[in-house]
Formats: sequence, structure tokens, C-alpha cells
Amino acid sequence: MRIYIISLMLLSTLFSCKKNANEVDRFAYFGGEIINPTNDYVLLFSPNSQAENSDTLFLNHNNRFFTKLDPLKSGLFTFIHGGQYQMVLLEPKDSVMLRLNTIDFDESLVFTGEGARKNNFLIKIFLENEADQANFINISQFEPEKFEHYIDSSRAERLNGLAEFSNQRQLSDIFDKVAETSINYSYYSSKEMYPFAYYGYRNLKDYKNLPPQFYDYRKDIDYNIGSLGDFFIYNRFLYSHFNNMALKEFYVNSPEDAVFNRHSVVYNLEKLRLMNERISNDTIKNKLLKNTTRDFISMCEDSTAIKEVIASYLEMSSSTEDKNYIEGLYSAIKKLKPGELLPDLDLVNYNNEQHSFSDLISKPTVIYFWSSNLKIHYKNSHYKIRDLKKKYPNIDFIAININDNDKKYWKRTLGEFKFPIDSEYQFKDPVSAKQTLVLNTVYKIIVVDKEMRIEDSYYNMFHNKFEDKLQELNQ
Repeated sequence: MRIYIISLMLLSTLFSCKKNANEVDRFAYFGGEIINPTNDYVLLFSPNSQAENSDTLFLNHNNRFFTKLDPLKSGLFTFIHGGQYQMVLLEPKDSVMLRLNTIDFDESLVFTGEGARKNNFLIKIFLENEADQANFINISQFEPEKFEHYIDSSRAERLNGLAEFSNQRQLSDIFDKVAETSINYSYYSSKEMYPFAYYGYRNLKDYKNLPPQFYDYRKDIDYNIGSLGDFFIYNRFLYSHFNNMALKEFYVNSPEDAVFNRHSVVYNLEKLRLMNERISNDTIKNKLLKNTTRDFISMCEDSTAIKEVIASYLEMSSSTEDKNYIEGLYSAIKKLKPGELLPDLDLVNYNNEQHSFSDLISKPTVIYFWSSNLKIHYKNSHYKIRDLKKKYPNIDFIAININDNDKKYWKRTLGEFKFPIDSEYQFKDPVSAKQTLVLNTVYKIIVVDKEMRIEDSYYNMFHNKFEDKLQELNQ
């Protein structure tokens, strides 16, 4: 699953198992081999564990790892390598070994050993769901009836395949439930996302013309499955669902010919209200409220609207930690507005020499970020910057790698693609630096003048607005 993790949100077990007297005596083995590793360890998180309670499984000289889980807490475990993650279902007597290539993380993943068949089947479902997402832009242009027939048929075929697979092998209830959830909630997500893709923002008001039965499945929604609180499929559905449900309030408060605006304060307040109203599980609710508020204040430039959304959020959330995070985030964002001085953070270069921004910035400068987990992005961004350097000789460019804790993997990537090393850096204190610069994505770009005053921030170096700014600063 290609997701860059800046603030780690863990997957917990989907469904708890009944304990018995022998549970404490049960154990399982887990191990495997990583091809083309991007660091020297695998993180393993057990069901319902916290971020600070992961097991670090170091790779040996053959890039292999192994552990015995004793006592075993049955359920869906999460393993992470180099910022990419997947899941493995472990139950008593399992001895599961994996093999994967980081260049093609999910597609190359194969399990062997006792317990492998169920996990290979779950990966098969995951890959099918991801293929659906990749093809969604195409099928979302189908007329509603054709779209519905297409995804209904696909869902029925997969559920039938699951029933046949499970009945032949007499697998556990937890396997059946995990697999059913993967299939059903991916289907639900497609339906929730459909009107946005089919009508587009300009004509989204026509979502009311969808067939009356289009959302009949909503009667089966459970908003409070605590054991699903960090499950990717479940979360994708919830966010899409509330995005959809809030449309009514947006159009009630907009002119008849209004173009949909996802940054509308009315729309985002309505999303928070609906989440608060429909979700009673504090863990699920608090996370959705926090992330929705975070996304809004990160993109909105209206300080009055931001204060209104934050005030609403603070009334609804029951998490003191999350509230402190949102207030701290807003404080950090205010310090990164155009005209403010860039925080003078410490960096380390390719030769392990320490610098700060003030050491490096003496003329207009573009600061961009990359991660070796996002190969397409770091290749395209470096190639684009190479061209920009030629076009804008009066501007400096600083690249900061933000994911490789072990410098040998960062340097290996630079060497493999023959990227110039003279403007490549890492943060001396990555965690603190990411918080200070509000780095929720590697796509962020910060442009400063020669005095280190922030000119602007961008999320697309291929956009015309970005180059317009460079032309202005290059003069």
C-alpha cells in the first residue's frame, strides 16, 4: 500500500476473538525476506497496539527477519518497511513467511507457510480493490444504472469467490469477517465517490438526480465498529461518506448556480456536525474530526473561517491530545504565511556536515521535499528541478529527504539515479522539523526570498502559478 507515513496511524485488529484458557499458551511465527530494502528493519504492530509499542525486527545480512509471537494475540497485524505497510492475519499455529520487493511492494508480496493461503487471498482482494480504484475514473463516467450494475456484479463475484474459498478450507470467522469487510466497504466507497467524479464540481448539484435506490446500502452502515477504527478500507469509506452527506447543506446555503467548493466553511462545519451526530465511538469520531479539521485549516487562507471551524471542532472532540495537536498546528501554520520568516532549522548534508537554512539561503530559494518510498515523485521532481535550474539561474534549489533514517539508503538512492548531491539534505531532527514546517506531504514546496521571508507555498511544481512566481523572483 503506497502511503507515505508522516504521522503514523496504526491499523488495529478488525475483530477480537474470544479468549479461552489456552490462549496464553498459543503462539505463531512470522518472518520473511525484503528485496531491495530501504532500511534495515521491519516494524510489526500487534492488534490494538500503540505507536510506541511496535516490535523492531532487524534484517540480517540476507535481508531476512524472523520472530516468534508468544503469547499470540490473534488478529490483523501491521508490518511496515520504509514507510510502506501491509497487513497479515495471524492466528494460533500459524507460521507465516513473506517475500516482497520494495520496488513493487504490494504486487510482489507473497506469503508461504502455515497460514499463508488465507493471507494470500486477503492480498488478492486488496489488489483487486486497488485495481478498482485505479480504474474508477473510467467507470465513474458510466451512467448511474450502468455504473451500479458494473460494481454490483463485481462485488457479487468476489463475495461468491470468498464463500467458495472459505467453505473449502473451513477458515475462521475472523478471516471471513476481514475479507467481507474488504469487499463490502470498497464497494460502499465507490458509491460515495461516484457523484463527485460523474458530475464534477461544476454540476455536482445534480447528485440529487441519482436513482432513488442508489444509496440503499446505507441502512447497513455501522459507524461505530471500534475494531475497524484504523482499517484503511473502512476509513476511506467514512471520509467519502461524510463528504457526500454534507453536500445538501452546502447547496442549501449557496446560490443556485454555485460551483462546489470543498474548502467552504459551511460544508466543512456540516461534515463535523454529521460526524459528531452519527458516530458514538470516541476513537473513530475523534480521528475523523481531527483529520477533517487538519485538512481544512491546512488549505484555507480565511482566518475567520479557520477560527470558526476550530471552535466547532474543540466543542466536539473529547481528545485533549488531539485538541492540542490542532491548536499547535494552527499556530505553526500562521508562522508559515507569506511574509513570515522561514524557521531556521538544522540540516545535514551528504557528507554529514551540519548546516542551517540561514547558512544556505542568500538569494531566492525553492525548498522541496522527497521520499524514497515515492519513486515516481522523487524522479519527476528531481528531473523537473534540473530543468528549472537552467531556466532560473538566479534561484537556488534545496532538496530535503524526509524519510530515510539510515543515511546509507538515502545516499544509495541519490547514487542510483546520479542526482547531484550539492543541494541534497536531511533534517537533523526530522520529527520536530516536520511539525514546524507542517509537512503532511512530500508534495509541499516552500519559496522564500533572499531574506528568508516566505513568498508562498505550493503543492504542485508543475503548476503554472509556481513557475509564475519563479519568473518574478528570477528577475
